[in-house]
Amino acid sequence: MRRLSKTLKRTVIVESAYLGKPKLAILRELEEAYREMVEEVVKYAVENNAKSMAKLHKALYKRLREKYPEMPTRLVKGAIADAARRAKSFLRLKRLGRAYTDKPEVKRVTITYPDNQDWRLQGDAILLKTHRGWLEVPLRIHKHYIRYRYGGWRLGRELRFKITGRTLVFYLVFERELDIEYEPVNVVAVDVNENNVTVAIYKNAKLAYLERIETSLGRIVIAYTEKRRKIMKGHHWSDRCVRKRLKKLAKRERNRKLDILRKTARRIIELARKYNAVVVVGDIAKHKKRVVERQRQSALRHRLHQWSVVTLVRLLQVSPVHVELVDERGTSSIDPFSNRRIWRWLHSVTRVAARGGHRYVRVRVYRLRLRLGPVDGYMVERDFIGAINIGARWLWANGFHPDVRGVAFPANGAHEAPATLVSGGRGTNPALKAPVIIKNHSKKHSKL
Repeated sequence: MRRLSKTLKRTVIVESAYLGKPKLAILRELEEAYREMVEEVVKYAVENNAKSMAKLHKALYKRLREKYPEMPTRLVKGAIADAARRAKSFLRLKRLGRAYTDKPEVKRVTITYPDNQDWRLQGDAILLKTHRGWLEVPLRIHKHYIRYRYGGWRLGRELRFKITGRTLVFYLVFERELDIEYEPVNVVAVDVNENNVTVAIYKNAKLAYLERIETSLGRIVIAYTEKRRKIMKGHHWSDRCVRKRLKKLAKRERNRKLDILRKTARRIIELARKYNAVVVVGDIAKHKKRVVERQRQSALRHRLHQWSVVTLVRLLQVSPVHVELVDERGTSSIDPFSNRRIWRWLHSVTRVAARGGHRYVRVRVYRLRLRLGPVDGYMVERDFIGAINIGARWLWANGFHPDVRGVAFPANGAHEAPATLVSGGRGTNPALKAPVIIKNHSKKHSKL
């Protein structure tokens, strides 16, 4: 049994009540001074190639305090930290040749108080220290805020907020320390693909369970690309109406994909806590640029750029499980028994009926595209081969001897693994069975 301490952070967005003109006037003065400080620090950082916050603080803090003596100390420090992040990002883009201006433009600002000495939460209101003294801002409390405020989470020291019309939008960070326990011989291996996430579970270093989560993210990217093409047909992107529709469509696509990834991460976390296991994910992002650049079709490159591996890993890392990344090169094309490369694949399409729905029960026919390869006398789905090899690779690297036969791999006969169809929005997620291991009796298939 291994233990580690992990700090979980959650950001809760809380909106203020409508503010009167006197309070809004004070906050707008504060915002304008903050913007000027950020612009000055960004200009100095770009001209002097300074990316360190400590260096910028040493060079400009005294000057800013003399120029804005009435502003709170933490506001000045927050402006320096904000400018350091902007300058570092701009200098990186400039080094890569992707910067189109001489210096970064400060269009929008989110005011940052890096320390809670100049702000505090009091009841259902936030007290802010401004150049006109302390200002009380009442909040609109909701259930999500109550869950973290009174659910054992600790309020963080940093506060960020921005002015939107007659209200303020606060970004409150809550923290919680957790002791995570896991058995290193129990592994939840995750292979992330374009339209599905495949899971292979090792219990006591023996393959115990296989599962396939159908996300259809690749199909969603194709569908929204076609919608953008129809919107742009006969129009120019500078048209205000077109930009508005494209912005709304992009937000809808982003929310739908994020909802699917959250449900997928929730299922992986559920399996990891059930088996008291470590989550091992194939590190696709490490070689993603190389994979994208070698594709000639622009549509395929766009789909690979939209591959949400980094988002799924980030969702898992901020969860109460231990996550490890391993190199996934070659895992989907290597026989886990003989370590030989599988050169040819049998493409297959199967249709299964899934029962589910939101307000009424309905049956949906779902099509699964499978790629089967010969493994130890069987035809095994390629994505499951990748998940099995990812888990085995991590176990070998940590001094364990994995048993890939285990319980999940059949001794004889065909085998089906459960597949969960994850859909965005409301409604149930129907479960179905996917034939991932097929008994190979045909000599024609055995030669593949």
